[in-house]
Amino acid sequence: MSTEGLEARRAALDALYAVLWEKRLLSHLGYGDLPPSEAARAGRLTTEVLRHLGRLDAVLRAYLTRRPNMAVQNILRLGAYELLVDGSGAHGIVNSAVALAKRHPRTARASGMVNAVLRRVAEEGAEAWEKTPPHPLPVWLRKPIGKAFGHDVLLAIEAAHEKGAPTDLTPKHTGVTVPGTDLLPTGSLRLHQGQITALEGYNEGRWWVQDAAAALPASLLGDIAGKTVLDLCAAPGGKTLQLAAAGAHVTALDISEDRMRRVEENLNRTGLQADLVVADALAWDGGPFDVILLDAPCSATGTIRRHPDLPFVKSADEVEALTKLQMQMIDRALTFLKPGGRMVYCTCSLLLNEGENQVKAALKRHEDLEIVPIDPVPLGGATDWASPEGGLRLRPDFWADRGGMDGFYMALLQRR
Repeated sequence: MSTEGLEARRAALDALYAVLWEKRLLSHLGYGDLPPSEAARAGRLTTEVLRHLGRLDAVLRAYLTRRPNMAVQNILRLGAYELLVDGSGAHGIVNSAVALAKRHPRTARASGMVNAVLRRVAEEGAEAWEKTPPHPLPVWLRKPIGKAFGHDVLLAIEAAHEKGAPTDLTPKHTGVTVPGTDLLPTGSLRLHQGQITALEGYNEGRWWVQDAAAALPASLLGDIAGKTVLDLCAAPGGKTLQLAAAGAHVTALDISEDRMRRVEENLNRTGLQADLVVADALAWDGGPFDVILLDAPCSATGTIRRHPDLPFVKSADEVEALTKLQMQMIDRALTFLKPGGRMVYCTCSLLLNEGENQVKAALKRHEDLEIVPIDPVPLGGATDWASPEGGLRLRPDFWADRGGMDGFYMALLQRR
């Protein structure tokens, strides 16, 4: 990259500040009036700096006598990322970093230091980079994940986070193929390259974007053709589409009107049908239903490989509040379920308190509730996906040779 990308770099610095200082999610930010290509570049730079932040800081530390203010540190992080990972020309990167530093009074005095440090990174940093481990999770996540899965798995999860996430597609029907994809054992398609909207079958609605792990909860329900199904917390709608494609009579409920518009758009594109309800599940009355799929609000810690801003924005306090909400959602969902009906509870979380422990607590609260043990092998999974209480525990380090998967927990429950 040359100085031609200066505005994209500036926008990336603004976004880094918003995440690291203001604790704002990247999904809530924009990149101003940048042209689409520059906005995409800014988004990529922001995401990748956050993904590698701890590793970048470790390399930079060797060239700093003291820690600079965050604005200067972010310029150094951005420059070091481009030098060590992006593989761009060193001269243009260093010049751009210096130009960015000179733009603001808070950083202008440090422009000489930025120049000197990044030149040394360009000359010497590659060896240190190779020896430095991936960015570690924050303590509030590292401790429970390490306790649950062991230190070696923790390191494997952190390595998976650094590698990022490929794009997976869920085919509308078995047998749908898309050029440039591989068929995964669970039935999802993994994309190697290409723009989503330009792929074969997009306009015809033959598939939709959905991580392979997120596509599994609906698979637990078996044959649901003709059954009434409630998809709770339905947006952005991947599971709604799966349920509708399986022939169920689907009611999709979500509290967000904006997010439900995406569900409606995808239903229209795929030619599938569902009744859409915008409401608070805790206040809504409906049912009873044969089947319920509850993808409960959670910390989303299983999606860090695609959302590296999450560890910097979320906290242990937020998780505690979410576990209480999940408990309420389970109890409420069961009031919509017919006797003998089945419910899948799932979260895209790596934390046991949002998965295994939540299900164990629900079984104690409801005497008429039982767990239906899941065998992951017929689903295309491996035996180590099974969790002791009968659910499935998926981790980002699974399928490492294929590009990994999101962290997910799911359990199949039944009312006696």
